[in-house]
Amino acid sequence: MAFRRCARTVWSVESSLMSPDQHNAVEFAGTHVVAELHGIAPARLDDPQFLRDTLRAALSAAGATVCEVIEHRFEPQGVTVLALLAESHASVHTYPELGSAFVDVFTCGPSADPELAVRLFADALGAEVSGHRAIPRGPATVRRLTESVGAGLTRTWELSEVLHEADTDFQHVVIGRTEQGVSLFCDDERQSTEATQLIYHEALLVPALLLAEQVRRVLVIGSSEGVVSQIAVAAGAESVDHVDIDKAAVQACATYLPYGYSAPELKAADRGDGPVRIHYRDGWEFLAEAAAAGRRYDVVVIDLPDENDDPEAQHNRLYGKDFLLRCAEVLADGGVLACQIGCPTVWRNDTLRRGWLRFIETFGTVIYYGSDEHEWAFLSARVDRLTDAVSELIGRLPASSYRPVTIDELALIRGTVPPHSIRHPVA
Repeated sequence: MAFRRCARTVWSVESSLMSPDQHNAVEFAGTHVVAELHGIAPARLDDPQFLRDTLRAALSAAGATVCEVIEHRFEPQGVTVLALLAESHASVHTYPELGSAFVDVFTCGPSADPELAVRLFADALGAEVSGHRAIPRGPATVRRLTESVGAGLTRTWELSEVLHEADTDFQHVVIGRTEQGVSLFCDDERQSTEATQLIYHEALLVPALLLAEQVRRVLVIGSSEGVVSQIAVAAGAESVDHVDIDKAAVQACATYLPYGYSAPELKAADRGDGPVRIHYRDGWEFLAEAAAAGRRYDVVVIDLPDENDDPEAQHNRLYGKDFLLRCAEVLADGGVLACQIGCPTVWRNDTLRRGWLRFIETFGTVIYYGSDEHEWAFLSARVDRLTDAVSELIGRLPASSYRPVTIDELALIRGTVPPHSIRHPVA
């Protein structure tokens, strides 16, 4: 079948007649999404008409203009479907014997959403998505992501390559290469980078490890990358329950981040094969069940995106006093709760000040730790009251079974002094 060329707004045939200056004025930019789909009924993958109709419907619903769709069935099985779009093209290659398909959708301009097209097509097939990548195309290869860092303040990240971009059931996840290495963003907020992730994760967990009477059982809520679980095991934990509601985000981290879980390690944690066991659950519900079952933990870690003012943000309830009381209920004697609590800068410290008040109302001992090489603050807390908790924590560092790379005695001395706004709160 011959293709009829649809009208396009970029790089049309007529562009070959343009002068060099006119050529340079044309903006050519697009996004090429490639994905692997698995777990599909073989009959669907061997049905050319079904695949053709389903691809057309997904593309149209995502805003693309479908010019032509053709398909070819191979013997003894398998189908290839090609779609010519006004915005570019799409293709599907199926392998019924594997229950898998390979999909790519390339669109130029703002009218079509290739991410949505792939997601709609996968949903129609009842497929699981893996190997997902969104690749910027065209001369403007640097993707810019704007992150809010306070009221009226933003910073811009330049991503030289987007390794993964997808909407999960809970958030928008982007993993890409920045000047700080491979970096993770959720809902346009930086969560971790290759260059600074160890500074962050050690600041979160090391003070709690030193404050706890023992480290045998650890519960981690959030922390999709898996670094906290790995540090806990290195510190001697015999059992780590890692609870994260967003399975897709955890899997993306294991696939694309060079730190935290590798893909084989995550599969082992899925099976409970080793000290780490992952649970794709709501943290609130998991804690309730743990308390009812009498399970106790030496360290509980809360590592979530910042509390915010969005009433739809489900993670906000995991910062409230009721949740802290629930955490306290599952702590063993001498156990410690560790929490990422926000940023100490005066233009973004509302979360920190609110969290500090909740902690001191709930726990007998609360220790602040602000990393001297990062912008975030953390709290570690015990139910009982210790006379000089900071000195005790510092004194345990030389004998610790986990040797931190980014924290020494001087860092602990400096970092455990809360900022002025906490030591002298203004009513």
